[in-house]
Amino acid sequence: MLMKALRTGLGQVIVVGDLLTRPPRQKRSAEAQAKVVEAARGLSLYQFHACPFCVKTRRTLHKLNVPVALRDAKNDPAAREALLAEGGKIKVPCLRIEEAGQVTWMYESKVIIEYLNQRFAP
Repeated sequence: MLMKALRTGLGQVIVVGDLLTRPPRQKRSAEAQAKVVEAARGLSLYQFHACPFCVKTRRTLHKLNVPVALRDAKNDPAAREALLAEGGKIKVPCLRIEEAGQVTWMYESKVIIEYLNQRFAP
């Protein structure tokens, strides 16, 4: 019980710290941003709200100005089941990438951030 309370409290500190120190969004022309929005249509991030690795991944999405659907794998039973059934394990963060009819499940924040930087950074 005490550990759960500590974890919850620490998680909220991490989330608030992220909100207070979030980097500015990348600025693009309207045309370039529209292309990013279209490219991001097939992306979904399965995450826990207060997970430090998920926060790190969401910060990158914010910085790169990439709108990705967020799926709460902790509190949404449907998202949790999809992560397990299709991705193979309940581990976050996990980026679901759907392109050309193919679906890829990418785990590990470092790998996801590297992919996002390669695909969306200027």
